[in-house]
Amino acid sequence: MNIVLLGPPGAGKGTQAERLSKEYSWPQIATGDIFRAAVSEGTPLGLEAKKYMDSGALVPDEIVEGIVFERLSKDDAKDGFILDGFPRSIHQAKALDEYLSEQGKALDIVLNLQVDAQEILERLTSRWICSMCGKIYNLKVNLPSRLCECGGEFRKRDDDTEETVKKRLEVYAKQTEPLISYYRKKGILVSVDGSASREDVFKQMVELIESQRKHA
Repeated sequence: MNIVLLGPPGAGKGTQAERLSKEYSWPQIATGDIFRAAVSEGTPLGLEAKKYMDSGALVPDEIVEGIVFERLSKDDAKDGFILDGFPRSIHQAKALDEYLSEQGKALDIVLNLQVDAQEILERLTSRWICSMCGKIYNLKVNLPSRLCECGGEFRKRDDDTEETVKKRLEVYAKQTEPLISYYRKKGILVSVDGSASREDVFKQMVELIESQRKHA
């Protein structure tokens, strides 16, 4: 199945995409990861993106889309994929539809994680990340007292301040929330209660995916 995960920053898309990838053996395609890979590998699109990133400018849609579509063309994504962090705009969504159509494919389901803005704010300002393995912990939920289970020390992300989180939520509302209506009109959007426990969110997603597979 070809899946897109939608939801505001801090909704848990990355965590759930990783779990779904392990459950179904479909690759988790996270824009941050494939951008870093394209830059480190020195691909033509990666080098183009690096110019913008180094100058602090936004990477144009065409380059973002090109890097994502390069990743989708790889063998491990033939039988399905889980997109995490893409598309982020109507322009990108339409480009994705066009790309998949050219491959004789389409999106099967868009899982929209719904989480209240206040809860997002509390989650992200309480978030800590292991400096070694990158695992995310939450001060209120599961932050160990000293070190990560891998032995690494914890650090705060620079963009996990209250002011920055509010700005990120504003950008999401303006740029990405319109995708909810876009995919709802296509009849492939389903909502997930992202404020539930991680286990319950995962269970909801698996049930929705299985239901879609039965009717496919």
